[in-house]
Amino acid sequence: MALPFARPLLLCRWGAGRLRTAADAPRGIHFKLEEKTAHSSLALFKGDTGVKYGLVGLEPTRVALNMERFREWAVVLADTAVASGRHYWEVTVKRSQQFRIGVADVDISRDSCIGVDDQSWVFTYAQRKWHSMWVKEKTPIEGIGQPEVVGLLLDYEAQKLSLVDVSRVAVVHTLQPAFRGPVVPAFALWDGELLTHSGLEVPEGL
Repeated sequence: MALPFARPLLLCRWGAGRLRTAADAPRGIHFKLEEKTAHSSLALFKGDTGVKYGLVGLEPTRVALNMERFREWAVVLADTAVASGRHYWEVTVKRSQQFRIGVADVDISRDSCIGVDDQSWVFTYAQRKWHSMWVKEKTPIEGIGQPEVVGLLLDYEAQKLSLVDVSRVAVVHTLQPAFRGPVVPAFALWDGELLTHSGLEVPEGL
């Protein structure tokens, strides 16, 4: 159930009826990517559950420039907010060697990139290495290699965001954010494709 302050904030930034809350989904968070937030170098596919990197200027998306679109960085947000509960989703990585996955405040600045401010918390993969990232502070992550499918576990009340090794069904690293309001799944991509899988139950043992 959304926190009391969530509704005015969401309506102010996103408009009534656009941004859902995870309470709408009985199996946990179920989301698509919100095309109007996508940077112009990103194109959505497979019913807005996947994102691919393109070239700036080719206008791969159908949505004109608007206040919700990221202007400087190749970022896209999901269309469903979380303000309570435990939620799990997975990401299939296709030919990408540089990306970030995590969560962000619903009203994160559209001139920012996820992981560089205090409004987002991410796991980043680049140069064949994993790091956690928040306010530009990077911490190396060991015990997980070249990704094919990775999981994210969000425990809102416990203030935890974990990277999950799907092959072992094991948490490999946990961030402890200080959420100030609802957050949404967030993605940044500089090559290849990412495909999201939501509406999943939290795996047993996590």
